Amino acid sequence: MEKSYVSMFLLLIVISCALAKDAKKDTKDTTAKPKLPQTLSRGWGDQLIWTQTYEEALFRAKHSQKPLMIIHHLEDCPHSQALKKVFAEHKEIQKLAEKFILLNLVYETTDKNLAPDGQYVPRVLFIDPSLTVRADITGRYSNRLYAYEPSDISLLYSNMQKALKLLKTEL
Repeated sequence: MEKSYVSMFLLLIVISCALAKDAKKDTKDTTAKPKLPQTLSRGWGDQLIWTQTYEEALFRAKHSQKPLMIIHHLEDCPHSQALKKVFAEHKEIQKLAEKFILLNLVYETTDKNLAPDGQYVPRVLFIDPSLTVRADITGRYSNRLYAYEPSDISLLYSNMQKALKLLKTEL
């Protein structure tokens, strides 16, 4: 009988210790800065309309006859973060982006056409409404054709204009 009381007492101590540790973890999480809800823009332009999936973006591009701009990036990549900051602050790009179906991806798709020269970030590709990847709209690097850096923001802007112009002349 005495053994069962001791066992029960030890079990209660173990459970209360485990609960106390969980309570400490919860208070640490609440004292840290609160995490804002994730939007589809992921900081690339909150006022813009972003699609959720690659399939949805293709569907909307085809049916709206607008070009699709896909931005591949990673949340913890300093190059992606730097480009995102410049992209979001560039008023002309934000205005021009309204004429596109927009998708930003933090993961790779199964479509190999979206990595014509490899999987790297940040990478920006344009797809016309006929669902053709515009391999002719590239950045300034020969080893990473679709890469852009913050200093390339004017080139990205002109490539966005080019994607819209090609849309009018070719379709």
